[in-house]
Amino acid sequence: MSLDHRLTPEHEELRRTVEEFAHDVVAPKIGDLYERHEFPYEIVREMGRMGLFGLPFPEEYGGMGGDYLALGIALEELARVDSSVAITLEAGVSLGAMPLHLFGTEEQKRQWLPKMCSGEILGAFGLTEPDGGSDAGGTRTTAVKDGDEWVINGSKCFITNSGTDITGLVTVTAVTGRKADGRPEISSIIVPSGTPGFTVAAPYSKVGWNSSDTRELSFQDVRVPLANLVGAEGRGYAQFLRILDEGRIAISALATGLAQGCVDESVKYAKERKAFGRPIGDNQAIQFKLADMEMRAHMARIGWRDAASRLVAGEPFKKEAAIAKLYSSTVAVDNARDATQIHGGYGFMNEYPVARMWRDSKILEIGEGTSEVQRMLIARELGFSS
Repeated sequence: MSLDHRLTPEHEELRRTVEEFAHDVVAPKIGDLYERHEFPYEIVREMGRMGLFGLPFPEEYGGMGGDYLALGIALEELARVDSSVAITLEAGVSLGAMPLHLFGTEEQKRQWLPKMCSGEILGAFGLTEPDGGSDAGGTRTTAVKDGDEWVINGSKCFITNSGTDITGLVTVTAVTGRKADGRPEISSIIVPSGTPGFTVAAPYSKVGWNSSDTRELSFQDVRVPLANLVGAEGRGYAQFLRILDEGRIAISALATGLAQGCVDESVKYAKERKAFGRPIGDNQAIQFKLADMEMRAHMARIGWRDAASRLVAGEPFKKEAAIAKLYSSTVAVDNARDATQIHGGYGFMNEYPVARMWRDSKILEIGEGTSEVQRMLIARELGFSS
């Protein structure tokens, strides 16, 4: 396939629109919200009105009729300014709504997707468990049939968008039976917010992403209709592997945005900050550091756009998504560290965006598959077993 990933006029128009929104609306407000650990409801409502939550979904369900490349473009531009806002969009789309779009029944799609595409409600994806981590196949949450209902018991952790005032549902993975070889049969089930027995804990105290919503969930004899099953019974494991493959492209776009945001802020600071009577950007040591940062962000962008283009074209993209996620998350951490160094003591002050970016960067090497998991996936695609 072609490696020309220059944007179409439509995609470029979207990029400019989100770039303007990020600088004019997000940037002036997010710093205070971040330090107060407050969810950006007003910003999210505006994103909903812009159609960002519906970017990759069909118009018949309230979407914008775009594609995954469009979602990545929006995420990158948002993350250049703030990652809490970007991860709220990413999780709402690729983890919250996408399972219903890909695997839900027509009735489920018409019930939930229009509200999710408009940003009226957010969806969450309950996969990770306290004892699970990267071992997603080790799910312990159970769902047992009782008449025309599922009875769910268990817990989930680190779930984004799960406890906001506008969270409408969580799609949870649960063991619904056993295969012939004794391995668990995992299914995905919709649990609407407010269902009796479904408890949402207080927000975590996090290092970064302080304006995003992340919580632990517990399920004690939670009853939902059998019709809330997403896709075929026992196919939950395969479903969330597909969701995670796509999600890695989105996280890569977000990480690229953070990396580019570090360049943006550092170039501006290097031109303004003076030491020994001249801008620090006049020093070749600073220029070389900035050149390396720009190079990393540029290559990360090529990586996620390549993976997204393959997905949109219906081609295999698992390896490319893992490469993009691994590289871009590493780049985000590297650029955040270098941006902080360029800013000196000011880089350690929370009033400067690079301090926020430094705090936000590390999770990108962990969420939606650690760097070690990405290396395992790449090695498997090269024909090695592990």
